[in-house]
Amino acid sequence: MCLGIPMKVKKIEHGFAEVESGRLTRRANVQMLPKVKPGDYVIIHAGFAIQILDPKKAKQTLKLLDDPQQFL
Repeated sequence: MCLGIPMKVKKIEHGFAEVESGRLTRRANVQMLPKVKPGDYVIIHAGFAIQILDPKKAKQTLKLLDDPQQFL
């Protein structure tokens, strides 16, 4: 099973971005998304940004991940 996590782009330098989700901050390759910019939400999978997300949908997904009791 694969899991992609929505994360917010904080800054970009030389094809890599600092991305965050909650208190988690990581470095991700954004070279597959040439139009990505700071402030965008992206799906991160295996260290790569693979898709730019609508901010509203990204926030909804993050809310579900933060409170798994909503699934019950």
